This record gives sequence, C-alpha cells and structure tokens, in this order.
Amino acid sequence: MKIEFKVSDKKIRCSWCLSSELMVKYHDEEWGNPVHDDKKLFEFLLLDAFQAGLSWSTIINKRKNFKKAFDNFNYNKIAKYDSKKINELLNDEGIIRNKLKIYSSVENAKLFKAVQKEFGSFDKYIWQFTGGKTIHSNRKSMNNIPAVSAESDAMSKDLKKRGFNFVGSTICYAFMQAAGMVNDHIENCFRFKAVKKLK
Repeated sequence: MKIEFKVSDKKIRCSWCLSSELMVKYHDEEWGNPVHDDKKLFEFLLLDAFQAGLSWSTIINKRKNFKKAFDNFNYNKIAKYDSKKINELLNDEGIIRNKLKIYSSVENAKLFKAVQKEFGSFDKYIWQFTGGKTIHSNRKSMNNIPAVSAESDAMSKDLKKRGFNFVGSTICYAFMQAAGMVNDHIENCFRFKAVKKLK
C-alpha cells in the first residue's frame, strides 16, 4: 500500500495507520486501549461487522456517519429498529448499505442485550475470553500479527452459538485488537508501552 499521509512528529507507529490523519488519530488514541464500557464495546462490534470484506480505513472514514445513522450506537434503540428505519439505513449513502449487515446489526443489538441480562454486562462476558486481562503480544513487526487466535476462535464459536452474525474469528480478532483485549502494537511503536501500562 502506498503511504500518502506523513506525520509531522518523529514517533514510531504501526505502519497500518499511516494512510490518513483519521487512521493515525485512531491508532494513537484508541486502538489497543482496554475498553470496559458496554456502549463502546457495542460500537466496535457493529463497526467490525460492517468491516467484513472491507478495509478498516473505509469504516473509519464513515464512522461519524455510522454514529449518526445508528443513534450514537445506542443498542437499546437499535434493537427496536423497524422496517421504516431499516429502509432509511439502506438508503443512507453515508454508511455501508449492505442489507445483511444492517439487518444483522439490529439482531446483534437484541442479542447483546440478552448477554447483558445473563452476565450483568457485555463487558463481563466478552473479557472472559482473555481471562479478564489484555494479552500483550510483543510483536517485532507487522508481519507477525495474525488474523485469528485461539481466543478469537473461542469467542467466535460462542457468539455464533448465541445467534450473533458477522462474528467470524477474523472479525472477533479485529474486535479484540480494537477493544484492547490484545495489544498488537509492535514493540517499537510508541503506543505499545503506553497500552501496557493501562488497566
């Protein structure tokens, strides 16, 4: 991939983020930070589902549009979307207008609430797959970062069993990276040690 965006500071970063200012901001401020807020966890679950088959930069560029279209990622509201609202989403040029993904976001919101009811919070449920702690990967280069792991396999299997859609192991691993369940910043990235200090 041709790198078009140049960062003015001298910090070493994971190379995947160097395509735009938005990607750098996401990398520097969010990616890998441990997330324990159910609303934010649902946001990543929804966005990662829409990412399936696409690049993360495509999603980041449309993130504000997604936030507006999906009521600020309010899973309680999304779980109640009717056919009229779904048709609005299918005609919204600001998001990914994939029928299956849009319908799945509504179904996943309902199932998300069911998990909350069972476990007390989605946070308590999802973090069990890493024993409640961030896995610090100590990657030497971007080439060492896998697409799946034993943990994402287990997460995917359980989510699918519960009826969730667009939760294959690759999507689950991307979710784990976003939610800080795994710290996949390469070792010489300035964020690696910063994330390691977070609880």
